[in-house]
Amino acid sequence: MKNTIFAVIFTVFTLSAYGQRLSTVGILPFTASGAGVSAADADTAAARVIAELSSWGTMTILTGAQAEDAEYLVRGQIARQNNQIVLSATTSLKSTGRTLNTSTAQGATLSAISMETFCAQVSENVPFPNYLLGRWQSTINMVDGPVTCIMEFLSDRTVQVHRFDTWEHDGTNSLKYQAIGTGTYTYAGYSRRTVAIGSMQVQTDATVGINLALEDALPKYKTVNVGGLRVLFDAARSSFELTYGAIPCGENLSGPSIYPSKDVFYTRFNKIQ
Repeated sequence: MKNTIFAVIFTVFTLSAYGQRLSTVGILPFTASGAGVSAADADTAAARVIAELSSWGTMTILTGAQAEDAEYLVRGQIARQNNQIVLSATTSLKSTGRTLNTSTAQGATLSAISMETFCAQVSENVPFPNYLLGRWQSTINMVDGPVTCIMEFLSDRTVQVHRFDTWEHDGTNSLKYQAIGTGTYTYAGYSRRTVAIGSMQVQTDATVGINLALEDALPKYKTVNVGGLRVLFDAARSSFELTYGAIPCGENLSGPSIYPSKDVFYTRFNKIQ
């Protein structure tokens, strides 16, 4: 019996650890190309890239002799073209040697180049930790009581829906069904960026899709399928908001005295476990 318990605990720990494992990125020595730049400039550029990527806390940065042992390799170069400093890099997958992406930025001086923007390019195809793992709660306060959603995102990309209130208000009638269910989700995390969606500029840390099958929900919400959600976490990653898209949960047919809009969505979540 003890062995069985140990095996279960070990499995849970392994899955959890895998979900949060940091990718290793090796920063190889940068090179200087052509007149107007030196090896010292290349070293300075590499040091700034290392400092910026290390500050994110989303990957393990390896340098020096250890760099070649990383899963992802970054090779950089600095040059001067038309009185501009040009910083470029390629990011490759160590196991296959395949180039994943190239990055470039330029400025009047090296210090004028935004390292955050440049490093966002460098790390574009490096998997980030899944900060969605865990149990999250969203609550919307209505005139007739709160509407609550509690979902748990697991490392195997499944969702356990512990509670999903669906709500409807029509005239003097109000309905609230407390559903449960299961589902799946997709998650693509990256360095915080601003993306253009139509005419909107949206800040985001990840793109998420959610597909749920609910029991005991109002008929309209028996299945909930939403994709392209843009997720923005707080600094502690203990809460997030959906900056684009939303998770539908209710309908208000009684006007603004009951709720400001016709449709009701879960958009803000706090981590509870």
